[in-house]
Formats: sequence, structure tokens, C-alpha cells
Amino acid sequence: MLAIIKKEFNSFFSSPIGYLVIGVFLILNGLFLWVFGGDFNVFDNGFADLAPFFELVPWILLFLIPAITMRSFSEEKRMGTLELLLTKPISVAHIILGKYFGSLLLIVLALLPTLIYVATISDLGNPSGNWDVGSTLGSYLGLLFLVMSYTGIGIFSSTLSENQIVAFIFAVLICFLMYYGFEGISTINSNVDIAWLGLQNHFKSIARGVIDTRDVMYFMSIAFLFLLFTYVNLKKSE
Repeated sequence: MLAIIKKEFNSFFSSPIGYLVIGVFLILNGLFLWVFGGDFNVFDNGFADLAPFFELVPWILLFLIPAITMRSFSEEKRMGTLELLLTKPISVAHIILGKYFGSLLLIVLALLPTLIYVATISDLGNPSGNWDVGSTLGSYLGLLFLVMSYTGIGIFSSTLSENQIVAFIFAVLICFLMYYGFEGISTINSNVDIAWLGLQNHFKSIARGVIDTRDVMYFMSIAFLFLLFTYVNLKKSE
């Protein structure tokens, strides 16, 4: 499995895709947070905290992660190497986990430079160093769990078609429905309270700085469920 993780991770940087993904992610966040005026601009917000960042980044990742994962199995299907991969002396579960953690590692690497925002917010505080540690750490932890769920969805979507664009669209659609769909339905119809089924509800819960095991189990279950769907799909291809 480690060999697959290494191969998957290195493949991102053997072509421009790895650098492009990290660059686009950081540029978009930087522009919305510090340059463009609006609800996500830290200066316009008037508070030295990263709340605008944690409101914005799930939506950027909703498109970015499918762009990373769409090639995972779609490319193998298109090139006809999936059958060869499945005949190797390694279990299907290890293949899936290898591709999953390879993609996850790249996304975490893209998130690391955003820690400089914490230092910036700390300097902007009045007095300097006055920032909500618990909420910020909780939000980063929630973001990590959200990334795990998005990546699981993206890996599963890549098994649905050999066309990477189709896999990308499927992943974006499922991620959107899982993140906002349930809350959107609850907003439209106040008599139907199913917001707790969505990723956004649990992300906001952790972002408050209080780690509830129910939220952690929810995110782990979503990631596991879609990896299980991936396993079932690949077993059909054997």
C-alpha cells in the first residue's frame, strides 16, 4: 500500500497538476480573503479571526478535491491498466487506500501554507496575539475531517466512468449535496429538519472549538462509506 501512496503522490508532481492545484488553491483563498472586497474579506469583516476563511474554503475544496481525485481510477480504466492493477499481488482494499491517502496527502500539503493566515491574524489582533485559539484549531480539525470525506467521495466518483470530466462532475455534485443539500432542504421546508445529515452541520459543530465524538464518527463514517462503495464497484470489475 505504501508503494501505491508514494506512486500516487509522486504522480501529482511529475506533471504540473500538483503545483497547479496548490497554486490555484492558495491564490483563490488569498484573493478572496485579502484582496477582493465582500463577505469573505478579513479587513471588511472587521474582526481579526479566520471565520471568513473557514466559510470559504469548503466551497473551494468542493471543486478542487474532485479535480485531484477524478483521475484516480478513471485514468486506469481509460488506459486499460485497471485490470492489470487488480491482478497484482495486492488486495483491492490496499489499492483503494493507497490512492485515497496519496490524494489526501496532496490536499493536506496544500492546506499547510494557510497556517500563515493564523500568524497574520495574530498580528492584526488588538492587542497583538489576541485570537480565538480554540475556534481556529477546531476549524482546522473540522476542515481535515471534511477533506477526508470529500476525498472519499472523489475516489468513489472516479470509478463511475473512464471519462475524467464525468467523474469530476459526479464528485462535485455528490460533494455539494452532502455538504449543503440537507441544510438547503431544511431551509426551504422548516418542517423537515435533516440538516444534521449534512457535512456542513458537523463541520460547523467542530469549528466552534468543541470536539464531539458524534461529529468525528460522522465524518469517519462518510469517508468509510464511500470507500466501501469504491470497493464494491472495483470488485465488480474483477
